[in-house]
Amino acid sequence: MPSIATKTVTLTVADHTVMAAYVAIPGQPSGAAVLVLQEAFGVTRHIRSVADRFAAQGYLAIAPELFHRTAPQGFEGPYADFNAVAPHCHAITQDGLTADLDAACAWLNAQPGTIKDRIGCIGFCMGGRAAFLANALLPIKAAVSAYGGGIAPGLLHLATKQSGPLMLIWGGIDKHIDEGQRSAVRAALAEAGKEFSDTLYATADHGFFCPDRPAYNAAASSQGWSAVDAFFKLHLCDFAALRASRSKPREVTHGSL
Repeated sequence: MPSIATKTVTLTVADHTVMAAYVAIPGQPSGAAVLVLQEAFGVTRHIRSVADRFAAQGYLAIAPELFHRTAPQGFEGPYADFNAVAPHCHAITQDGLTADLDAACAWLNAQPGTIKDRIGCIGFCMGGRAAFLANALLPIKAAVSAYGGGIAPGLLHLATKQSGPLMLIWGGIDKHIDEGQRSAVRAALAEAGKEFSDTLYATADHGFFCPDRPAYNAAASSQGWSAVDAFFKLHLCDFAALRASRSKPREVTHGSL
């Protein structure tokens, strides 16, 4: 892995709360940046490793602690005990989350060498929903929502406001997000004329990207990361290919594993 540096920064949010964020800094920066949005269990080792992974590819990455209003800095909930994290999840409001996302995005924009129209975001679980929100309210160039719960029905009204191309990733045996919810998201985006892709890994469960969870699916994770890497390379780094893609009709893709 190419050399990277990591640190924790402290951001002041618009509501005057203070939010810590894990930052991974590339040794060979590309000018592009990625906002990494946590699972319901906090900025865990998995989420930090995702930020590190992007930094190794040249992206400046930041993972804000979205539970900062109710949990201590560095909070990580146990994957086997959702009850331990449920109060923090339930305390999140859309206004507070929007302010947090704005603060993290502003920090990325303020860093020397960051090109302002080359910021993407990726989120998992709760963070997948947050990625959909960020892509609607912030100048995001491209967004990935991995098994984002609650987009349907809660955020469907924001389908018309999606700013960058959106990649949706789902697990086929995910009991938390059924086909009715997935199809509702697809339909809202299609009706809005937005550019998106939609991939279902048929044998994967909720949380399948995370190697620290029982649901980890190595094959689906490997294929998913290959797709994410190509997506961000196209939309955040490869402007010649991006211009060419704009002349083609939008495609909705379906995959299975």
